[in-house]
Amino acid sequence: MTPQQQLQQWIDGAQRIAVLSGAGMSTESGIPDFRSADGLWAQDMTLADVVSIDYFRRAPSAFWQAFRDIFRIKLIGGYEPNDGHRFLAALEAAGKEVTILTQNIDGLHGRAGNRRVLELHGTLMSASCPDCRMPHPLDYVQQHEVPACRRCRAVLKPDVVLYGEAVPLIDVAFQAALNAELLLVMGSSLEVSPVNLIPVEAARAGIPCVLINYTPTRFDTLFDLCIHAGIGDTCRRLSC
Repeated sequence: MTPQQQLQQWIDGAQRIAVLSGAGMSTESGIPDFRSADGLWAQDMTLADVVSIDYFRRAPSAFWQAFRDIFRIKLIGGYEPNDGHRFLAALEAAGKEVTILTQNIDGLHGRAGNRRVLELHGTLMSASCPDCRMPHPLDYVQQHEVPACRRCRAVLKPDVVLYGEAVPLIDVAFQAALNAELLLVMGSSLEVSPVNLIPVEAARAGIPCVLINYTPTRFDTLFDLCIHAGIGDTCRRLSC
């Protein structure tokens, strides 16, 4: 049995499927991994320093300048879901219980049609006031170099989980993975904690785990099946 056939068999036999998606899912829509982008932080600050809650609190204007630089392509690009996103949405439409646990902040899983999407690292699609909690949509954020709350005028914080902040949905994500009959990890190098521990716990619980990623990861030995290939290429050969 080929790896593709084994994956198809597991998908066919599973009703509850959890999917952990990373940057590799979005790069196939043309969105670059922000960690590979050039920007201000490359000269005198690390990326983790710039995209951190401490830097936001210390220098909110400078933070927003750097944040816009780092995520400029994602903020202004007209990107669309790709074949990987569409395949996962089709699984749900076919009656599977698909829960997306995504590290991505671009909103493409929801746009593709999946309804159970846990955006573990937040979203670029909005920003909120750290004082009064009033939410503001992306179009408002785009209109202001340093967006301020319409109610209390405090500088808004993007609804992205910054370095130094807790991942608020992490416990829900672990539970979703442990309740699944199959865990698919798609396009993640599994370098970011605590999200990279999700397949560790799923494997420990005896849940079949599959990795679809262009390059090997340091967790490959955890997986029952590793497919080192493109997500779109792999999904186009699968059926719902």
